[in-house]
Amino acid sequence: MKNPDIEAIRAFLLVADLKSFTRAAEVTGATQAAISLKIKRLEESLGRPLLERTPRRVTLSAHGSVFLPSARRLLASYDETLRCFDSPRRTLRIGVSHHILGADLSHWLRRLALADPEVIVAFSLGTSRQMLESYEEGALDIALILRHDNRRQDGEVIGSERFGWMAAESFELEEGAMLPLAIQPAPCGMRSMVETALQTQSRRWSEAFVGSGILAIGAAVSAGIGIGAMVERMAPAGCLDVRERFGLPELPPRDVVLYSAHRDAQTRALIDTLSQAIAA
Repeated sequence: MKNPDIEAIRAFLLVADLKSFTRAAEVTGATQAAISLKIKRLEESLGRPLLERTPRRVTLSAHGSVFLPSARRLLASYDETLRCFDSPRRTLRIGVSHHILGADLSHWLRRLALADPEVIVAFSLGTSRQMLESYEEGALDIALILRHDNRRQDGEVIGSERFGWMAAESFELEEGAMLPLAIQPAPCGMRSMVETALQTQSRRWSEAFVGSGILAIGAAVSAGIGIGAMVERMAPAGCLDVRERFGLPELPPRDVVLYSAHRDAQTRALIDTLSQAIAA
């Protein structure tokens, strides 16, 4: 027995269901002769007649009735095998603190897209507090945050960030004047860090600008509205660290901590991409 052709089996099933060579040809867009040839070759390969043809109708032979259910299972398995690459792409929900990437967002997203094109990244950007809460509520699969307190000591430390007092190059501050800050609204780990640092000097400060997100803070700093605490690489062009110029306290570093609800190889690859981006 020769191995039957899968398309010939498909033609046989179609004729068996429609009970007509003509209708099978119309459905497939082929000619009646082509359908007949496929089934003839199938019968020859099996060594048995599968269909009984009369001028008015087409019916299954005894062998065709036996072959029919097995042919259906074979074709279903074959089609399922071909659809294995059509399964829905996996979605990973990733949340990152805006203090870690902010202005580098496009660079990070490009890295993630190239790391695994088969994964859809559902991306969230916000404060470390917001991202950690979303992770704890099950709304995120991966959270990458700055550790500002001791509420949780777990997670994977993948790096550390140092902060500076950033201001526009042209920014001036009169001696003894209250420090104008571009700062986030409470509650915020960064705001608390800034307040604690300034308290060590009994340094007076005021809100010159209050905004949510490092992009807003950076824009206010770049506009000369006030001084902002941020990672130096996150500062807009034309801004610099003015800690020594204005005698400001050193800001403590913060660990970059990664939380993940999944440890499979695919997720690990994306986590490694995020980790490398921190070190880059």
